[in-house]
Amino acid sequence: MPDRATPVRVNDDTFEAEVIRSRIPVVVDFYADWSAPCLASQPVFRDLSERLAGRVKFATVNVDEASLVTRSYGIHSIPTYVFLREGHETGREVGPVDPVEFRTILRRHFAPPARALSGGRPATR
Repeated sequence: MPDRATPVRVNDDTFEAEVIRSRIPVVVDFYADWSAPCLASQPVFRDLSERLAGRVKFATVNVDEASLVTRSYGIHSIPTYVFLREGHETGREVGPVDPVEFRTILRRHFAPPARALSGGRPATR
């Protein structure tokens, strides 16, 4: 299945396949339909999903419909964004995040590891 340009909605049954086993890094938005801050953050999440399609997967978890995953990640406030690479959490952010800050957070959690500048032997004195 190709990597999506829109956020994929996951639940207790699909979380492992869509998030934990993802080939690319994943941002999971734990939200609720009744939460004004969550609703306000959705356009930013969708926009970033479109812009980063194929490089980062964006997933949403409705906390009212996925209680097992919500509990297992210790979600107590929404929105909460959990960042995962190869099934392991690399960090999280709680509360609404503006678009510029969200891009900075994505770079911090998903930037490729720095490569050694020299390809040879260690420097000697």
